[in-house]
Amino acid sequence: MKFEEICKSVMAYFEGEWNKADDFSKMERLEKEKRAIMGFEEEMAEYQEKISEIIEILGVDKGEYPGWYPSLTEGVFSELYGLSSLYSWVYDKEERLVNSSSAKVIGDKVFFLIDGVSELQPQCIKRSRREQLKRAFLMATPKERLERGFHEIYLRNGIRITIYSGDRTKEGEDVMVFRKYIVRKLTFEEQAALGTIPEEGIDLFKSMVEIGFNVIFSGAVRSGKTTFLQTWQSYEREDLEGLAISTDPETPWHKIMPKAPIMQLVADGEELENITKSILRGDNDYVLLEEMRDGVAFNIALDIVSTGTKRSKATVHTKDALNLPYKMGTKICSRYGGSFKGILQQIFINFDFVFEFAQVEENRGKKLLKGIWLYGYDKVGDKVFMEEMLRYDGERKEWVWRNVIGADFELRTSKGYDKALLERLKVELDVLEKSHSMENPITLYPSYYKDEEGFM
Repeated sequence: MKFEEICKSVMAYFEGEWNKADDFSKMERLEKEKRAIMGFEEEMAEYQEKISEIIEILGVDKGEYPGWYPSLTEGVFSELYGLSSLYSWVYDKEERLVNSSSAKVIGDKVFFLIDGVSELQPQCIKRSRREQLKRAFLMATPKERLERGFHEIYLRNGIRITIYSGDRTKEGEDVMVFRKYIVRKLTFEEQAALGTIPEEGIDLFKSMVEIGFNVIFSGAVRSGKTTFLQTWQSYEREDLEGLAISTDPETPWHKIMPKAPIMQLVADGEELENITKSILRGDNDYVLLEEMRDGVAFNIALDIVSTGTKRSKATVHTKDALNLPYKMGTKICSRYGGSFKGILQQIFINFDFVFEFAQVEENRGKKLLKGIWLYGYDKVGDKVFMEEMLRYDGERKEWVWRNVIGADFELRTSKGYDKALLERLKVELDVLEKSHSMENPITLYPSYYKDEEGFM
């Protein structure tokens, strides 16, 4: 029997049971279907077991099924109650898909990002099935309304689904974008094994976490900054109280650090502004700010670190570390007014390091730590400056280092950072600089600091 006929036969069997069920049983089944689609293990296993039994009853257990499914049972489950042709990608059922970080459904077509290249797959998803999937996803997220043309939804395993449809897309070309994290272990060692960060810097990064610097992880979409934030935070002390603020529930801090008291708030724009006062009155030891993008978020971040809070971490979409303070300052001034120069000064004083991440051009599935910059302020000359600490040398195919601790050592100690730990960091950087020396290291004095109005 052909696969489509098997699916229809199994569905007819389920429909027969549905017609005999009472209202309570129907409601219970709808809830289970929703949970199975969203990836809840118990419901998935229950449906697959039931489908296997029906296939045996129907005598079609030797029936054919498409090669993109690992088994007949899983194929039928995915077509009826699962994620259709995306099943193998979502649950890593093929070796080639384990390190694939994104998948796209554009109209009927399915694309998987494999080794940095979006490859068109032989399977397709018909419009009627896409609409079924969309309705099922929205059932699990009551706040999302079907008529909206944009949705962001999370599966049980943390995969983020972005949906564009209706008036936001061309007729028949609705879009679903699936993103998953391919880093299974949140350790610096794992990041180094993937070639994202330098192996020789692992101990240094651990020292930086221990010291408690305020750091920003920057880069474009899919550059690896959020994964590195999660990795960095996983080394944080579990006895400290944290506050995580994000625009969507992307990072499950309660799973990454189950023993740590981390409050997780999801807010953006006006919602975030409405809780600003309560955030600033909090007695948190540090704050995590994911995907800072507007004046409200930037202002909260600056207010928090300016009060002496250490160990704070943030991610920002931006091209480079040079433009980041300008972006923050102009957005804060545009929203709240104030002295652009004064805001810039506070940014350079209170944020210690900026990490720049990027996709590798030859392989867009690979992420790379492109550079690290130290921010500082020269109060004698009234200058803000940036010291290049790490650079990825494309010609040498290695990371090169420069010891920047000392450029404003007194400023760091005056902020409460442990002097002995800073001295140890200087020694570690000395060793790295000698073994992987940086040619023509860069120190920048941004010209936009001279302009009070915030325009270059």
